[in-house]
Amino acid sequence: MTADSTHFTTRAVHAGRTRETATSRATPIFLTAGFEFDDFDHAADHFGTGAGFGYTRTGNPTVRTVERQLAALESGADAVLVASGQAAVVTAFLTVAGAGDHIVSSTHIYEGTRGLLVDNLARLGIEATFIDDIHDPETWRAAIRPNTRALFAESIANARNDILDIAAVSAVADEAAIPLIVDNTLATPYLVRPLEHGAAIVVHSASKFLAGHGSVLGGVIIDDGRFDAARHGHNAPHLVLPGRGDVPSVAARHGGNARIAYARESVAPRFGASPSPLNAFLIGQGVETLGLRVERQSRNALEIARWLEAQEEVESVDYAGLPSHPDHAEAVRYLHGGFGSIFTFTLRGGLPAARRFIESVEVFVHMTHIGDVRSLVLHPGTTSHAQRSPEEREILGVRPGTLRLSIGIEDVSDLIGDLSQVLAATEAAIA
Repeated sequence: MTADSTHFTTRAVHAGRTRETATSRATPIFLTAGFEFDDFDHAADHFGTGAGFGYTRTGNPTVRTVERQLAALESGADAVLVASGQAAVVTAFLTVAGAGDHIVSSTHIYEGTRGLLVDNLARLGIEATFIDDIHDPETWRAAIRPNTRALFAESIANARNDILDIAAVSAVADEAAIPLIVDNTLATPYLVRPLEHGAAIVVHSASKFLAGHGSVLGGVIIDDGRFDAARHGHNAPHLVLPGRGDVPSVAARHGGNARIAYARESVAPRFGASPSPLNAFLIGQGVETLGLRVERQSRNALEIARWLEAQEEVESVDYAGLPSHPDHAEAVRYLHGGFGSIFTFTLRGGLPAARRFIESVEVFVHMTHIGDVRSLVLHPGTTSHAQRSPEEREILGVRPGTLRLSIGIEDVSDLIGDLSQVLAATEAAIA
């Protein structure tokens, strides 16, 4: 039985392990800065070909095991693990784009990623165009320029639960011979695998659902392995032209894996995005139970969203699992095993009601994180989306009374009980 023929939860436990990196049943932690070479020629061969392990910044057996595990879960050819989700996004962007290039992005993305594009990559000469109507392929197509190097969006958007039509947008990217990069953090590969729908690159904040325990930071880039030098080379000259000293091009050396090889060789280690082997180990341990957690979290979230939608104190609930959500049909089409566990809802009492809610919860934890085994709550308008204008927040569905929930694995009756006591107190205070 091959890894590809097994089911998701089986792959989560077994994928990635090889005797090259692990003979013990649990993945060993190679907590070392470097590795000894056997002799002079061994060192020369490592630096000449990249084979084996020489220094943890460029490769580590623990990290490599987790990379293979994550690539298998996303149906990818290979993966590069990095130090954080933000490092994964910037590594993906710098793998495909450089000074003078352009990226088309959904406006419905994590604010840290938007800031990266607007404030940081712009200073490096990489321009970005943001589109609001992500459901219309023609809007994406119209935004593409001759120097566009990628399209970018989230599979489930934070915070309004917009669902990306991955197949339609990837078809637009394919026409232009550029990659569609999808941030799949909120959906996880348990619910949807964007590479199976035509995306070229997937990124995750592994700190969230993949690890699940809220203990470590990490990120991952996963590639489909279908880079075609003849077709895509004019949009990626750095991958098809010879390197310094007439070294063969990345595409000549790695073929369809040219993008992920470039990320591994030239972007992640040079920009210092390498992860700790200990963090990699903890992410790998978390991934083994990913399917079990996401199934439970999604089931809890759907029950809670239904309950909230029926409460008089709640103005609206933006959860793609509800028939009332405008993207519910897309969610049914793409998400299998649940609809995710992160969503927003808006209280009728506005900012005062939101403040009272935040300060009254007992089971929910007030913190800036998602995908934890614990249920979390945050007020986006004064935290994650504080730098957006009121008009921009309105477009994104973030209003004064809007709260974001990340539902955990607790007993759902306890979670609803906590929400019930908070809403009852809020109603009494308003009255």
